[in-house]
Amino acid sequence: MVTPIRRVEFILGKTVPFFLIGLFDAILVAAFGTLWFGVPLRGSIGVLAAGTVLFLTSVLGIGLFISTISRTQQQAMMTAFFFVMPSIVFSGFGTPISSMPEVMQWLTYLDPLRYFQEVLRSVYLKGTGLDVLWQQMAAMGLLGITMLTISVFRFQKSLD
Repeated sequence: MVTPIRRVEFILGKTVPFFLIGLFDAILVAAFGTLWFGVPLRGSIGVLAAGTVLFLTSVLGIGLFISTISRTQQQAMMTAFFFVMPSIVFSGFGTPISSMPEVMQWLTYLDPLRYFQEVLRSVYLKGTGLDVLWQQMAAMGLLGITMLTISVFRFQKSLD
């Protein structure tokens, strides 16, 4: 907190290690899914990597935003929990988005997991490329940039 660095540098220092860990985990899961469990990768590894980078940027931005509105670590953990659970529900993972009430369907557009799941399904199962998935990529990029920008502006280098 007392270092002579700018807010952006501080946020980058807090974000980059978690980004690299997330990227390593994604590579590990993709490798095990493909090699160990035999899930065919029909699409491009580059499109999958781009989607993963954009998804990680989005969720890290949301995590940083949660940390800027929380006063304690316990408050941040509870807020993150109350974000993660609806995020999974609104992603369409367990229930199709089309069967949700219309208001909930609109809320799914704020969920980066919704877009990442579409990217995963399309790349792995259909072999879809960027020409089709550019909207999902753009949405994750917009969410990520927006949340990171808000987090940088909200961050204060003080304990108050």
